[in-house]
Formats: sequence, structure tokens, C-alpha cells
Amino acid sequence: MAQVLEFKLPDLGEGLTEAEVVRWLVEVGDVVAVDQPVVEVETAKAMVEVPCPYGGVVTARFGEEGSELPVGAPLLTVAVGEAGAPEEPAERALQTAAEQAAQESAEESSGNVLVGYGTGAAPARRRRVRPARLSAPAVTAPSAPVQAAPSVAGPVTSLGGLAADGPVPVISPLVRKLARENDVDLRSLVGSGPDGLITRADVDSAVKAGVVGQQARDTATPAPAAASVGAPSGAREETQAAGFTRHPLTGLRGLVADKMSRSRREIPEATCWVDADATELLAARKAMNAAATDGEGAQKVSLLALLARISVAALTRFPALNSSVDMAAREVRQYADIHLGFAAQTPRGLVVPVVRHSQSRSTESINTELIRLTESARAGTLTPGELTGGTFTLNNYGVFGVDGSTPIINHPEAAMLGVGRIVPKPWVHQGELAVRHVVQLSLTFDHRVCDGGTAGGFLRYVADCVEQPAVLLRSV
Repeated sequence: MAQVLEFKLPDLGEGLTEAEVVRWLVEVGDVVAVDQPVVEVETAKAMVEVPCPYGGVVTARFGEEGSELPVGAPLLTVAVGEAGAPEEPAERALQTAAEQAAQESAEESSGNVLVGYGTGAAPARRRRVRPARLSAPAVTAPSAPVQAAPSVAGPVTSLGGLAADGPVPVISPLVRKLARENDVDLRSLVGSGPDGLITRADVDSAVKAGVVGQQARDTATPAPAAASVGAPSGAREETQAAGFTRHPLTGLRGLVADKMSRSRREIPEATCWVDADATELLAARKAMNAAATDGEGAQKVSLLALLARISVAALTRFPALNSSVDMAAREVRQYADIHLGFAAQTPRGLVVPVVRHSQSRSTESINTELIRLTESARAGTLTPGELTGGTFTLNNYGVFGVDGSTPIINHPEAAMLGVGRIVPKPWVHQGELAVRHVVQLSLTFDHRVCDGGTAGGFLRYVADCVEQPAVLLRSV
């Protein structure tokens, strides 16, 4: 008898609790090998291929393309071992293949891991096999895929409209489906299960409360207020008549909302800023790019790359800002390596790719990595590893045509350098009034890691390097 094993959506790391099924790589009846990618999913951070830890024959898939599944929800089932005597020769051959895959499964322990994060050497990618369908195995699989519904956004109940403790504590796809069918906002519920887990009983109670609330509104004068938690579908029409619509905070937008809310709750931030004459920096960049045209295959150095190189030099002189705070341990963790993140606006929203080990890179190396990461960000192909682990962020909001900003720190980092647009302005240069290219620089920092003296010294050094790039050369 064949043993049917269920493969669930694994923990994708970095606090990600759900993923959208983008494309299935296998069909029911296909033979899969250990660690073969079976589905392509999109998280709030990146597109990833999920490998199956079992070898055998796919008997069922869960979730249509475009649907959202929470971590721990079933992805597919695999028949491992002997599934009975097949009648057709083709089926017998497939059965043999399934047994071989099962043997590989026993020899190669994999676990629910992502491609590139396996326990051993990454296997070569195997070509998809589309054989004839097998007869149904002895162990019955669900006849229809179970789809998990995304959370329905509701009234603002905490910072940013999100639960104060982060992602919605619900695992069961059935609970999510029940909440969707009854317009219950899971983010506003307090779970009665272990560690605050939301159960079916919690949703049922919210549904009953919503019905009572609707009956009360039917006998009273309607008020132009947001619909209550668990309100039936008529409440949506009521909110639209009041002049607003609901937009769920899911995917990348939801992740950004979570991080920004947490940053504001936990980090006592302060901001200082200064205007700097960037005329010499622009001239240096022009000279560098003019020299680069003489070489073959040389890339032009971007202004962001120069600012990144300046930031790295400043962090080397003021390492207190390359750190994070752990209040549970009551300690500041100062990092030896500088993993420089930079804010990038993409069609999917704001992301922060990370240039790792920036302190050991030249300006040319930083520039090359910035170009590569920016292209990947726009294509939506950044990996979770390229979007996490930053220790300091550079935010060039000047590309949006604004002069200044007080950005929210990218939690759990301790500081962020902001750069406004560079515009011609009247400026006193060498004792005379002249038109110079001026930029506003701002530093938002965690006041727990340093005081204003350190923050001011960092920002002043950055401004000196912008005004006189030779300062940077002296510090190298």
C-alpha cells in the first residue's frame, strides 16, 4: 500500500506568514523527486520556488494559482511507496519510478526548506515530467483543493490598522475561509487558542456579534461610521455610501505597515539635518564617468553609489550607528560588517535591497551591486536573503522631487540617512554669493544607541565629503 504524505507550505522565514501561489510546476499524477521545485510562490518580499521534501507521485494539489495560503497550510500530497499492482505497462513503469523516488527520499533527508537553503548540496534542477495519470492510490486524497482566503481588512483597530503584535495569529485555512465568507476582520479578533491563536469558535462568536449589531442598526438611525467587526456584506454598501472604501493591508503593503508600526512603537527616533554644497561631488562624478568611457564595459558611477561610499566611510568613523538595540537583553549590538540597505521604489511597492559587506567594497563594486539589485527589484526577482540583514539604510527621496524628509527607521536598524533633491540655489562660496548645487541631508537615528554629538558628527562628516570629495580620499 502506498503511503500518502502531506507537504505543507514551509516557514519562509523573516516573519512571513503567507504566500500567493503564482505557478504550479507539477500536475496531479506527476512523479517528483526529493527537493524538486513543485510550486512558485510570491511572498511580500520575493518570488521563490518551493521544493518538495518527498519523492513519489503527486496525488492532490491545494490552492489555485492566484490564491493565498498561510504557512502550515497543505500544498500537495505525495504517494510514496507501492500503490498496488497497476494493470497497464506504462503505469507499472511510473510505479517503479515512484518507488525509486521514495528510496531517494529515505536516503536524502531534506525537510521543508527553500531552494538555496537546503541541508546539503543543492541538487541539479530536474526537468518536469508529465507522464500519463496514475490510477487513484489506495489512500484517498481530498477531491477538491482547499483554498485559504486572505484576511479582509476592516476598521483601524491599532497602529497602522494592524494587530499590535504583528501578523494575524491564525493557521487554519478553514478559519480564514469562514472569516472571509462572513466578512470578519481577523486582525481585530483576540484568539482564545494557545499563544493567542484564532480558532473557529472565535470567528463564530464574531459572526454572532455582527448579526446582533446589524439588527440594532436596522432599528436605529444609520450613522456615518465604519462597519463593526464581523458586519455582514450589507455593511460594505453602507461604508461605500458613507464615502469611503476598504483596501486590505496584505502582501508587500501589509509587511511595510507592520515594520513601520513596529519601528514607531519601539524606537525613540530623532532627526537632524544640514544643507550641503554638492557642486564638487557632481563634478567628481562627471570626471569619473568621463574616464570610464575610455575603458571597455565600464559602468557609469551613479550618484547613489557615491553617497553609499560616503555613508560607509562615515559608519567606519561612527560605528555606533551601525547597530541595533535588544531591549530584552538590554544591550546594543554593534556590527563589524556594514550591510548597506537602500530604498528602492518598484511597481510592487517600496523594498530595501541590501549591499552586503559594503565596508570591503570599492566604489565601483558598490555601484555594480546597486545596479544589479535595482534591476532585480524592478523585476520582482529579489531573494529573501537580498532583502534582509541590513544594518544601515540610505534613502534617496530626492528622486521624487522633494527637499527633505523625516523617514521612519527600518527596524531593527539604528539609523537612516536621507538625501533630498540637488537643486541650484544662492550659496556663499569662498566669501562670495554664487549659484551652487545644494542638497539637504538628514539623519534619523535611534536615540538609545547614541546622543546628538555622535549623530551630528556623522552627518557633518557626510556633508564634508559631499562638499569636498577629497575628504573621503584622505579617510580611505
